[in-house]
Amino acid sequence: MLKVLALLLTVTLSTQAGWFSKQSHHPSYQKLKEGDIVFQDTGGQQGEAVRAATKSPFTHCGVVFENQGTLYVLEAVQPVSVTTLASWKKRSTVFHARRLEDSSRLNADALKKALKWGTTQIGKDYDLHFQWGDDQLYCSELVWKIYYQATGLSLCKPKSFQSYFLDDPVVREVIRKRYGGLNHLPKDEPVVAPSDLAACPLLTEVPKTTKKR
Repeated sequence: MLKVLALLLTVTLSTQAGWFSKQSHHPSYQKLKEGDIVFQDTGGQQGEAVRAATKSPFTHCGVVFENQGTLYVLEAVQPVSVTTLASWKKRSTVFHARRLEDSSRLNADALKKALKWGTTQIGKDYDLHFQWGDDQLYCSELVWKIYYQATGLSLCKPKSFQSYFLDDPVVREVIRKRYGGLNHLPKDEPVVAPSDLAACPLLTEVPKTTKKR
């Protein structure tokens, strides 16, 4: 499993840092581990639209894997890529980490399945239309499907576009650019946002370190 990730890292490290804002003071978590889901805020019009549509500070997410003591994030940007957790955290003023509360569901076999399926997605284009097929992927869709492939768990029930707040002008403008208008949104398309994953009751926040007195 680690050899597969190491090989991929030599050719597909993400270089999308320009999409994101600068690092601020992040929560002091205990060491993250494989399978943890990390959340951040992205910059640009899409990030602003996702914040407005979901009423959440989380507009991007990925899954943590480890190779030779270094933590990496597998994420759907353009294209689906791997980057170090350290670099990932520097992109944003927002950082949040959650993990599966029932750790037995994410055992060694499940992690192998997660990495095997997840790494086969590397290089695929980012899905600007947020569709549920596997030809292209967006961030929270990738995370949801990694967990489903590895554990059989649905971290949340996919919603529809109409489940979100679509009246904000920035949201409407993104919809206009990508679909031609609100009336052209595919009403029955399953959709999962980073905020939906963050609210999953099967996940718990990674414990924070306690300050020594």
